[in-house]
Amino acid sequence: MLPSPPHDAAETQRNATEPVALTDSDGPSVDSVATSAWVAPPPHMFLDRDHSILAFNQRVFDWAARTDIPLLERLRFLCIVSSNLDEFFEVRAEAHITAAKRGETKGTYTTASFEALADKVHDLVERQYALYNEALVPAFAQHGIRIVSHGDRSGAQKRWVHDYFVAEVRPLLIPVGLDPAHPFPQVANKSLNFIVRLKGHDAFGRENEIAIVKVPRALPRLVRMPVKVAPHESLFVSLSSIIRAHLADLFPGREVTEFSQFRVTRHSDMALDEEDVRNLRTALRQGLQQRHYGQAVRLEVSAGCSPFLAQFLLEQFALPSAALYRVHGPVNLVRLNQLVDLVDDPSLLFPPWSATWPRQLRQDVSIMEQLRHRDVLIHQPFESFDGVLAFLREAVNDPQVLVIKQTIYRTGADSELMNLLTEAVRRGKEVMAVVELKARFDEEANINWAEALESIGAQVVYGVVGLKTHAKMLLVTRREGRSLRRYGHLSTGNYNVRTARLYTDLSYLTADEDTTADMDGVFNHLASQNRPPKLRKLMLAPFHLHRRMLEKIEQVGLAASRGEDARIVAKMNALTDEGLMRALILAGQRGARIDLIVRGACMLAAQVPGVTDNIRVRSVIGRFLEHTRVFYFRCGDQEDLYLSSADWMNRNMMRRVELAWPVTDPALRQQIVDECLVAYLFDDRDAWTLNAQGTYDRAPRPGDGLGAQAALMVRYGPRVRPSVAPVVAGAA
Repeated sequence: MLPSPPHDAAETQRNATEPVALTDSDGPSVDSVATSAWVAPPPHMFLDRDHSILAFNQRVFDWAARTDIPLLERLRFLCIVSSNLDEFFEVRAEAHITAAKRGETKGTYTTASFEALADKVHDLVERQYALYNEALVPAFAQHGIRIVSHGDRSGAQKRWVHDYFVAEVRPLLIPVGLDPAHPFPQVANKSLNFIVRLKGHDAFGRENEIAIVKVPRALPRLVRMPVKVAPHESLFVSLSSIIRAHLADLFPGREVTEFSQFRVTRHSDMALDEEDVRNLRTALRQGLQQRHYGQAVRLEVSAGCSPFLAQFLLEQFALPSAALYRVHGPVNLVRLNQLVDLVDDPSLLFPPWSATWPRQLRQDVSIMEQLRHRDVLIHQPFESFDGVLAFLREAVNDPQVLVIKQTIYRTGADSELMNLLTEAVRRGKEVMAVVELKARFDEEANINWAEALESIGAQVVYGVVGLKTHAKMLLVTRREGRSLRRYGHLSTGNYNVRTARLYTDLSYLTADEDTTADMDGVFNHLASQNRPPKLRKLMLAPFHLHRRMLEKIEQVGLAASRGEDARIVAKMNALTDEGLMRALILAGQRGARIDLIVRGACMLAAQVPGVTDNIRVRSVIGRFLEHTRVFYFRCGDQEDLYLSSADWMNRNMMRRVELAWPVTDPALRQQIVDECLVAYLFDDRDAWTLNAQGTYDRAPRPGDGLGAQAALMVRYGPRVRPSVAPVVAGAA
């Protein structure tokens, strides 16, 4: 059994160096519930997923509101909330909107569900803009940083803006007057536009009063004024204000009586019947062209937009009034992210963080040689993803390496890793890439990489029909004497160099024969689509993973009912699978102590008297996006710990190819327990706890105590490099 943790949580966070354990001293004791006393969860026990997603964004918003966070980082978090809301509408809102338009009163999606969701979003958006206008804008002004509106510009500044408009903006604008020959134009998803109401007659004597002006996406949304017109401050102008100041110039001979910025969000989650298409890659390319013009689900306008123009736009996009969002500021807050890059003031950013070279890897010794002696764990972003790149680079350059196989989910458009795979093909190695073309919002980059690899002779596989390949694995086969030996990399995260600096993930390097043989079997299964092999160590979704997790939870519950020490601690991004949630409830009622560290959506209500007394749920929001998936089970003296690519969601368990694997090395298991579980259970600074009412309470902040991520940065030691930006959402 592992040693007990110290009771001083703040001291644990300050030191972040001593090994601690998961024992019953981790929290207040709760009376066990006998097996026969199983209380079936009432219908309300499972919280609404969409409302839980919005609650997560409210927790992210808290970072923007915190005065102990550097100013530019607060702005960045505010932009992250807006970016998250964009994706929420693009993926989750269509069913609610459709139900509202049809007047549905029964079922999962109804008019009432739409209105309840809209109320929550409206409240969050209002809080965003209130924070921006009342807190962030004045704070930036104190540092001499201002986004100057037309009315506040000096004469010299107005002349400079006019010259910029004439030279850079006007040539790209195409004002479109609406008439029977010019109907309302196609408005792309999330594009910025102006709607203008005109007085007077056009060149043909007609009174067509509505015109649309599309704002070019090619132009920067923020422009810094030169020193000659802003000598003492950092002054910026927004592209929208530049166009707004010159709208009359676009309609000579007409009077602009009303105008407003507007932005429409469209449903963008592509759905393809893969069994009905002959070429998935071609079908996806065609779908990408149509994505920008899906069903409208949200309309944003300036706060001063007239009722006439607002109603006109709602009718054009066939939206109910609750889908209209009047905003007191920039219509697209996401674009304010540019200000973070334009302002040169390190004091307004987080202290620089540079990931260390992985401690368990020597740089002067072959990585494969090291793996022949022991497995290696890399904790990103505290340790560098460069260790993974070095492993692949060594394999590419080693003439004894014959085969490289890898899954590709999200790598980014500019990927050193993909360049290494390309080089491996050129060096004559067999390269197999399982490319997931349907990785949401990364489809185009993945299609391009697939085509590039295929063009030079790599074997490219697109996974299994109807399933996304979300597992993260890299397998190298090397000739050593008369035999072949495999070396593998498994990960909770993506093969993306950029997000590896922003997400917390675990990389696992191994030469274990059973594990690497399992990996090879999974690769062969994905290529041949034959029945999966019998696996020795790996658990594979959609075949075994869900069942095995249910079995592990049940074993812990049965141990608790026998009076044995029984514990579950699971860290993940989302918990929405009903089967797993019901199993957790039963295990808790049998007396098992259960702690769930769930970053985002969690549908399991915790601490409900008589039902989930033994279940605690917490969410940690930090500088980096929490992305590790760690599952710990204890039955008496038996401890099992698994890492995984999968969250506990139905889609991950039933509609994706996912992996989980055991960590059996005692030292590595202790490290994961210390750094990924105990540190987060003791976080009293950046954590939120789910209460019995289904809402989150922020954990108290004890003096100078550190949050879990800050404690890990202390553990891995400071380095100097340009600031690492926080990323708190996005698809994973």
